[in-house]
Amino acid sequence: MIETDMDQQLELRLASPGDAELMHGVITQAFGSRAALNPPADAMTDTVADIEGRIADQVGIIASDESGVAGCLFCSMHPDAEVPVGMLHRVAVLPGHRRNGVAFHMVMAAAGLATDAGMRRLRLIARQELPDVVEWWKTHDFTIVQELDEHQLLLDTALPTRVSVPTADDMRELGVRLAALLAPGDLIVASGELGAGKTTLTQGIAEGLQVSGPVTSPTFVLSRIHHPRGTAPQLVHVDAYRLGSEAELDDLDLEETMSESVTLVEWGAGLAEHLAGDRLDIDIERSDDIEDDTRTVILHGVGPRWRAVDLWTLNAGRPAGNQEEK
Repeated sequence: MIETDMDQQLELRLASPGDAELMHGVITQAFGSRAALNPPADAMTDTVADIEGRIADQVGIIASDESGVAGCLFCSMHPDAEVPVGMLHRVAVLPGHRRNGVAFHMVMAAAGLATDAGMRRLRLIARQELPDVVEWWKTHDFTIVQELDEHQLLLDTALPTRVSVPTADDMRELGVRLAALLAPGDLIVASGELGAGKTTLTQGIAEGLQVSGPVTSPTFVLSRIHHPRGTAPQLVHVDAYRLGSEAELDDLDLEETMSESVTLVEWGAGLAEHLAGDRLDIDIERSDDIEDDTRTVILHGVGPRWRAVDLWTLNAGRPAGNQEEK
């Protein structure tokens, strides 16, 4: 169950063949309630048989709250494209359920499934005649990448990158490679349970940046500044584990050093995002097998700073670098 912005319970589930008529009704009602378009939206010509075909070939997601079904969408996977991509289709929220997070949570669920399937980008087509809809996608980190015709826009966002890390040495090496991507002003928000490897990753970043001083968890001093020995930016290492609010984090006056530093905040999820419009979110997950030390490091760049950065070079183990999407 997921809490929406309206404090209602939202449940997401995968569509099954028996959901075709239900989804057809949601799509028809949702798209029919929008401003009239010329030509009409393709969704308005869908039949129940068309929806059955989508359920067979694509991933369907249905959202429901306490009052019943609230919305649905489809996502097709294209692993053989030049860049493996997931494509969103028929994103539909019923009129009475809009502006309460239904679309956001459905899209996040689709993004997670696309990431699990090995997709690197998430895309959709939106109508130019619906500027409010286009703006909604843009505020959720989608960018217009192509004007397909006088009516249709192609929007795109990067999906999180997953890197499998078998050992602590591999975690440090990942940090070294990641350091090659970093620049002054970058904010990294690192999450993961105790012992997941956040500090080990930071040690690798420090090695890659060639900063001074041993890198240890700053839990009791809250933050440490590691000055560079060369031309790389300094590293500000923060541990927010004992902080309870954004205000307490603000008391550290990180803004004074951010423009000249790489700032890494452990335990920063929910606290540090406001520090910068662009950031790199890192979440480290343990294996469910207690005998398996492998970690999965999930990296997701947020904001314009990260749109041209190919985080998948980290997954491939190649030297990291900024690369524009071809």
